[in-house]
Amino acid sequence: MAEFLRAVATFPAVLFTAALVVVVGFWLLVLLGAADHDGFDADVDTDALHLGGVPVSVAGSLLIALAWFFSVTGSVVLARTGWPGALVHLLGAVVLFASLFGAWRLTRALVRPLAKLFPDERGPSRHDFVGLTCTIRTGRVDADFGQAEVAARDGSTAVVQVRQNDGGALGPGSTGLLYAYDDAGEFFWVAPFSHADGLLDPRG
Repeated sequence: MAEFLRAVATFPAVLFTAALVVVVGFWLLVLLGAADHDGFDADVDTDALHLGGVPVSVAGSLLIALAWFFSVTGSVVLARTGWPGALVHLLGAVVLFASLFGAWRLTRALVRPLAKLFPDERGPSRHDFVGLTCTIRTGRVDADFGQAEVAARDGSTAVVQVRQNDGGALGPGSTGLLYAYDDAGEFFWVAPFSHADGLLDPRG
């Protein structure tokens, strides 16, 4: 046990030990609902390392865990050789790079079957609401103000910001058609909608 703890706390394994503590802490936060397992996907591109197909957190966790295991194993083997400390320290750098390379190769092999568990689906977008009808929830809708409730195709509802330019009659409880989305202003352009024209609504 003492040999294992010494290997974990010395170079090169200590570098991966610190990273592994961070990984464990991250997954604890995911289990508690305080973090998303795919929260890094928009910031990091793993395709260049041939580790794409799974969330960045999954690929990174595998890489760190495997590198830690390989480096601890290599450190234990070096400690048992009885070689001079200077030589062991020099070979520790070799173990470091060998652990990283071995972990990358094995992670690359593992993410291929794991990718089947993470289908590449486009996330929900506000643009999905364009073409749907909504129910006005504010006393007025003009070029500067307005809110409406819209039901997505999956049955979920959301309150969105809406605007109109023509001053049409849109009041509380009336039905409008979301016909465009303004990315800069983060609101939908809405027009009065008659249920008699229900075929215009994709859900009609």
